[in-house]
Amino acid sequence: MTDIAVHDQIRAELASARRIVISAHIRPDGDAVGSMLGLAQALREQGKIVQTVLQDPVDPKYAGLAGARDVGTSIKEPYDYLIVVDSADRHRVGKVLDGISKVDLVIDHHISHINFGKIDVVEPDSEATALVLYEFMPLWGLPLSKQSAECIMTGILADTIGFRTSNTSQKSLRAVADMMDLGINLSEIYFQTLSSRTIAELRYWAQGLKKINYEDGLVWSVLTLEDRAVSGYQANDDADLVNQLSSMQGSSMAILFNEQPGNSVKISWRAVPGIDVSALASSFGGGGHTAAAGADVPGSLDDVMQDVLTRSKTYLLNTIQ
Repeated sequence: MTDIAVHDQIRAELASARRIVISAHIRPDGDAVGSMLGLAQALREQGKIVQTVLQDPVDPKYAGLAGARDVGTSIKEPYDYLIVVDSADRHRVGKVLDGISKVDLVIDHHISHINFGKIDVVEPDSEATALVLYEFMPLWGLPLSKQSAECIMTGILADTIGFRTSNTSQKSLRAVADMMDLGINLSEIYFQTLSSRTIAELRYWAQGLKKINYEDGLVWSVLTLEDRAVSGYQANDDADLVNQLSSMQGSSMAILFNEQPGNSVKISWRAVPGIDVSALASSFGGGGHTAAAGADVPGSLDDVMQDVLTRSKTYLLNTIQ
């Protein structure tokens, strides 16, 4: 738990800052986007000038959130305070931080977090970075409005997959209930965050679903660059297909291989309680949570798949024995 003196320092620094930049990790998910936009909105409501910057685009399904249409791909204006949310290490932020030596504040919840800010607020027991912000923003002089709370709620719903992850706590349920008191329509936010799909996403899923493999508790599939082109899917993530794989009855671990431009592969792991896939991800230079982790691995798709599957099968076998 972050010491109260640290909260007092953050409150003072945010109060004195005039121009603020907020960023998050590459291939931003709902928690990254919701946390960044929720914090940005709260700061703007306090009279701050805020730039939100991401290496990769915000998913169009989040376009209705406050400030979503104003997110840039690089820092354009001078600033006096830099914040990064939902990033386990500096590398995960991508090229946004190229040439920047100092990050003032980092807010995260990944167990694999490596400190890279002047102040790192890390709560690994929290389900989402958005939940960390929900708890601490009032201590920093940043009350939640309906607009900022919609963003924060989005982040909580995204990282708990609608309260379905094994680490879902009473705290996140109470947080969302409290935010509903501000007039937020939970069903609308839930649908937009977790259920709404474009035709391109569904076609992308179809490419991966037809290539499912299963062996001794491990289910896996692959999405290639050709699959992306055929389906018309523009982003470079997996459109949350890995969460569908992890729902298969009888599986203990799910892996999705997502081929990237430039001879690399994005690996996503999911696991049932008792299996720590963050350790696997760390061995490939990645990180994440006990039950959900990822890594970007250089190399050809075939070579990376062979290596990851071999080591994952061995790890799973040794874990469940």
